[in-house]
Amino acid sequence: NTVMAAQMTNAHRRFLQVLMSNGITEGSEARKLHQHCCETDKVYYAQDKLDDFISTINSHLQPLFMQIRKGISEDDGRAHYAVVNLAETEVTKMASDYTEIELELFRKTMDLIILSENGFASSTDILNLADQLKTKKMKKKEAEQVLKVFVEDRWLSEKNGEYTLHTRCIIEMEQYILSNYQDVARKCNICHSLAIQSQVCESCGIGMHLPCVRKYFRGQTEPRCPKCNEFWSCDTP
Repeated sequence: NTVMAAQMTNAHRRFLQVLMSNGITEGSEARKLHQHCCETDKVYYAQDKLDDFISTINSHLQPLFMQIRKGISEDDGRAHYAVVNLAETEVTKMASDYTEIELELFRKTMDLIILSENGFASSTDILNLADQLKTKKMKKKEAEQVLKVFVEDRWLSEKNGEYTLHTRCIIEMEQYILSNYQDVARKCNICHSLAIQSQVCESCGIGMHLPCVRKYFRGQTEPRCPKCNEFWSCDTP
């Protein structure tokens, strides 16, 4: 209730503006920004109050169907923050920035990534889709360029010719992915964020992000599933 009643100060507004213009902000940067905004606006600052600070902003964003959401990087487990438009349930967020054919390539790339075993799709497999698009066929050179833009705009990440969903995409499209890929999309059993790159328990089917697997099994002689207690058969990273 105190959070709901809390006033949105200039510090809150400035923090929100920067987050919106960044698209996505890494946790340590968000903490620095929090301190900077509070000190500039001469309002109370406490190092451990970032979540409360964000809750105040979110209470004011609620009527606008917007929210600052926290997610973790599947690569290294670091926290990230992004402003999410809750009214946009599909890939509509991207519709104003990309053409219909580019969006179709993105959706098909998303299919490959989410339906894959490891949360990655090779550039070869993605480029093979380019001449099978319904909107119109796309030349491979053109498709390569579009993929590059998706990486620059932080919807996709690329490593050695393998593509996965960027943390920004996972935070912003979590609801879309969970409702459109119900059979395969799962949340991490440890941090409860959507897990695209994950290890799955062979016995009960729960999934965990690789950084969460690392953290959870650290120091355990025999890794056992946190849900069913069966032996964790995947190679722990």
